[in-house]
Order: sequence, then structure tokens, then C-alpha cells
Amino acid sequence: MITEQVLIAIALAFVVFVVGLVLFLHKQSEKLQIKVEALTLLVKDGDKQREAVKRELQELRSGTIGVGRRVLELEKKLQQQDVKLDEASQQDPQAKLYSRAMKMVGLGAGIDELMHECELPKAEAELLLRLHGKN
Repeated sequence: MITEQVLIAIALAFVVFVVGLVLFLHKQSEKLQIKVEALTLLVKDGDKQREAVKRELQELRSGTIGVGRRVLELEKKLQQQDVKLDEASQQDPQAKLYSRAMKMVGLGAGIDELMHECELPKAEAELLLRLHGKN
């Protein structure tokens, strides 16, 4: 049968195996702990970057809203200036005359037609044709 020495040898081998297994598992546990800490740092860094991007995006939104408002104000002022310019040109008969002459040039009128219809001197009719005529 199994002698006492064999049983002691088996028990000793089992104890050595268990101690080796515990040491191996402890080493693996340390490696996993290092990986968990590295991943935790990555997550924290990612959170910081996300917050920074979020702040920048909010600043861009605020700036865009401000620019949009300013553009709307400028468009409104431009429309008001256009209305004033139209009113001024309607009140100035000379401006009406030149406006009509430019329209006629756009429609293909010649020098003689401009001189006759708009009562322009020849030099002015030629100048209008050169400035506004189709090449």
C-alpha cells in the first residue's frame, strides 16, 4: 500500500503546485491591475478632451449667433440704404434720365437713340455705351 513517505511527497508536491498557482495568479492579477489603471487614465483623458471640445463648440455657437445677428442688422441697414437711394434717384430728374439711358443701353440702344430719347450730349452717350454696353 501507499507508504507514509509517498503520501508526504504527494502532499508536498500538491503544496508546491498550489503555491506556484497562487504566485502565477497573483502575477496575472498585478498585470490586470496595471491595465485597468492605464484604461482608467485613458478614460479620464478622453473625458477631459470631450469637455474641452464641448466648451469650444459652445463658444463657436455663441460666436456664430453673434455674427448672424450682426449680418441681419447689416442686411437691414443695406435695405434701408437701397430704399433711400431709390427715393433719391426718383426725386432727381437727372438721375432718372441716366437710369433710363442705362436701361436703354442694356437693351441695345445706340448713340443716336440715347441722344434723342434722353437728351444726352454725344460724349455722354458714348461714355454710357462704353461703361454699360455689351461687349
